[in-house]
Amino acid sequence: MSAPVVGKHKVVAITYSILDESGVILEQSDIPVYYVHGGPNQMFPEVEASLDGSELGAAVEVVLEPESAFGYHDPSLTFTDDIENVPPEFRHVGAEVQMQNENGDTRSFVVSKIEGEKLTVDGNHPFAGKKLTYAVTVVDIRDATEEEKQEGASAPVIH
Repeated sequence: MSAPVVGKHKVVAITYSILDESGVILEQSDIPVYYVHGGPNQMFPEVEASLDGSELGAAVEVVLEPESAFGYHDPSLTFTDDIENVPPEFRHVGAEVQMQNENGDTRSFVVSKIEGEKLTVDGNHPFAGKKLTYAVTVVDIRDATEEEKQEGASAPVIH
C-alpha cells in the first residue's frame, strides 16, 4: 500500500510557523491544524498549492508578499481619541474592541498605543504589510468525509 499524499478531498493536519523577514517567529502552532485540501478552507492558496502532492512528514516553506498574505497596512483603519472617551476596560495596549460602522459592519480593533491622554486603535491585521515565510509540516493525511468536503475540517475525526 502506498503512503497517502496531500491532494483534493484529503484532510491534512499541519503544524506551522510564521516568520517575518528577519526570521523572527510571529506565530507558531505545534498543535495540528486541520483543513480540507482543495475544499473549503482558510489556507492561503500559495501555501495549499505548495503542499499538493506532499507525503506525511513533508516540510515546505512558502514566502508570501503582503498582497498575498494580510495586505498592506491601511492608515484609514487607525484611529486616535482622547483616553477619556474610551471605557476603562479597554485602556491598555492589546485590548480588543469591536466597532460597528453606519452600515452595521463590525470589525475588531486592537489598542496599539497609549501616549499621554491619547489612545490609538488599529483595525489592521498585526501581520499587515509584512513579507512572511510559512514553514509548514504535514503531520497527518486522511480521506475527507462527505460532510468535510462540503464544510471543511477543524478537528480530527475519530473512527
